[in-house]
Amino acid sequence: MSDAVNAAPKTSRSLFGNCRLDPGGLAAVLILILGGWASLSLDLVQAGGGIKGDEATYIAMAFSVAYDRDLTYERRDLERFKRTYDDGPDGIYLKRGRELHLGLSAWWPPELDGELDRRTDRLFFGKAFIYPVMVAPLVWMAGLNGMLLFHVMLLAGVVFAGYRFAAARSPAAPALAFVLGFLGVSIVPLYMVWLSSDFFNFALVFFAYFAWFYKEVASPSTKTSGWWRRGAWSDVLAAVFLGLATFSKPSHALLIIPPLLWHWHHRRWADGARVAVVFGLVVAGGFGVNALVSGELNYQGGERRIYQDDEFPFDASGAEFADLGVSVSTNELSFEETPTATGFARLLTRNIGYFLVGRHFGFVPFFFPGVVVVVWALWCRLELRAWQFLILASAAATAVVLLVFLPYSWSGGGGPAGNRYYMSVYPVLFFIMPPLRSIGPACAAWLGGAVFTVQILATPFVSARQPYLNVQQGAFRWLPVELTMVNDLPIMVNQVRSRVVYQEDPTVLLYFLNDDAYLPEGSRIWIGGGSHGDIIMRTDGPITSLRVTLSAPVDNEVTVRIGGSEATVDVQAGVPTQVTLTPRGVFSRESWAYLLSVTTRDGFRSPSLTDSRYLGVALRLTPTVDVPPSTYTRRQAEEVAGRLYRAILQREIDPNARVAATARVRRGRLESLVSSMIDSREFSDLREQSQPAELLEAFYAGLLDRVPDAAGADDSLREITRGGYRDAIMDLLLSEEFEATLLSQ
Repeated sequence: MSDAVNAAPKTSRSLFGNCRLDPGGLAAVLILILGGWASLSLDLVQAGGGIKGDEATYIAMAFSVAYDRDLTYERRDLERFKRTYDDGPDGIYLKRGRELHLGLSAWWPPELDGELDRRTDRLFFGKAFIYPVMVAPLVWMAGLNGMLLFHVMLLAGVVFAGYRFAAARSPAAPALAFVLGFLGVSIVPLYMVWLSSDFFNFALVFFAYFAWFYKEVASPSTKTSGWWRRGAWSDVLAAVFLGLATFSKPSHALLIIPPLLWHWHHRRWADGARVAVVFGLVVAGGFGVNALVSGELNYQGGERRIYQDDEFPFDASGAEFADLGVSVSTNELSFEETPTATGFARLLTRNIGYFLVGRHFGFVPFFFPGVVVVVWALWCRLELRAWQFLILASAAATAVVLLVFLPYSWSGGGGPAGNRYYMSVYPVLFFIMPPLRSIGPACAAWLGGAVFTVQILATPFVSARQPYLNVQQGAFRWLPVELTMVNDLPIMVNQVRSRVVYQEDPTVLLYFLNDDAYLPEGSRIWIGGGSHGDIIMRTDGPITSLRVTLSAPVDNEVTVRIGGSEATVDVQAGVPTQVTLTPRGVFSRESWAYLLSVTTRDGFRSPSLTDSRYLGVALRLTPTVDVPPSTYTRRQAEEVAGRLYRAILQREIDPNARVAATARVRRGRLESLVSSMIDSREFSDLREQSQPAELLEAFYAGLLDRVPDAAGADDSLREITRGGYRDAIMDLLLSEEFEATLLSQ
């Protein structure tokens, strides 16, 4: 049965005479006028509260294209950024360029061979250039506000296109209400105030699918007129849009499958081939242009570093590229650890649950209108066309690919609000919506989405800057915390309340997810009165038992939950009460994670004149952690991990890597840690740039704090010369001198 109707999208009678207005067009115009005025009126530097996420890179790139007509980072780019923000580009990704040569290396993503750029006064940006190039004209005209204006223009276009698609099969009112709900009560509007490529990618995918599939539902008069005739040009345009989106974020690649299979299902072999070729050429062209600019195909590969904490290349200190920042090259897909088949299956199962209903990144809370679409489509599955089932399958396949290849960062990394990576896949779900015969699905989308997102979207700049505040209240508290990816939760943005060391040996780290749990005062942690505090406990080994000592100056009823174990006790005033729980934890990233939840019925006002808190109960945690006997104490293991990073990778260890590396050292997996560092692309790049003698000097300096002596250098140098880097490192680690160095710390 055809989805097309015999009339164009419905229009509404205007208040001005007999002319008729298209509701979708009117909504788009209003968004453009009101949103454009607001975007040009805001002081984005003050409203945004500083840089967040990847903004520093994209803003600097847009400025460079708009004002310098290039894509290189030089001293003038740093000075321009500081004039705008009165601060440096915190979190900017930069990389060394290469002189372009023919021939491909064996790494994936592909990387061109070539010598490092001989110019020392420039670097290149470590992000895709498509978004900055597209937004640059508006930046040239309106400065930083031009980026927000660009997002408003994209939103207006998405609303107009979405209405045209929905109204082709549905009455005007339900169509417009659903389009606005699909966008307005998901997490999508929040990313309009992120001055980065995320909303741009969302719009590209939406426009691509509209160009492909609008002709499948449009009226006959539309399909046989204008540029929609036979769909050739709309297919080409769609392939260009999706190719740009895939270059910007390769996770979009699977979205090309539905239009290809749909063409070939109807034996339109030439049309399908045209789509595939155009898509491939656009993606390859993007990487090719990147190679012409920087000498490398992969904008995330090579010598790529992130710079933070007011230390940037070409600043007044004169520091060099490699003297600052942290290496973050992405030259290959790999696990941070290699799980067993059983461990991987368990990890994937948990992540599927978290992907759907996780508190911080779940599909249900942050894309609830998409839930309505999927449920309604399955309910009306007899009305769906084959291409709509293909779209649903590709959306599901993309989710699985993210979970498999990015098991610890499938949400986008850096503690985003919602699933940043999947947000630009979300628009394809709009196109599987069956015809709307009433306003019911739109109401369901609005009501269900508002339960979760209204508190976030009410203050978008605050929510974007401090995403850990978004989930402290309301329905989010009912949902599970993503314990497989603790290092990427939004609370990591708040360094004061994350990775708090509660116990040294064995290591116990605490993450305070909401303000109802206060930071430790010694070993005592206060929970607010009449409230519910959530704390993540992270340990080197599994907790076999947890003794919780509760105390308060007033009577109170307290419930303690952790890892499937729960106890409710009556705490008497001034009388410490103990409960012992046996929790089940989640193993991930070489450590165990547990969610500790404490609920108090009553509370009291602190008698201190300087303390206005309303408190409920104080608790002390005494975990029994099953940590195998180790050759090293925790402090020694941390020292070993830090020295290995200085010796092998010639940089300081970053906080996230310190926990995993320390755990591996304590578990006796020192040789495995050394092997993984030697096999890394980061060390491979250093090896290509260094002579064996220079590597030996780095090994000695990092591990023994001295230069090589004549007695031991010859053997080690011969080992390094023939590629025995791991053996050379292990010889130093097992030496009496290194042991003495550790004991002296």
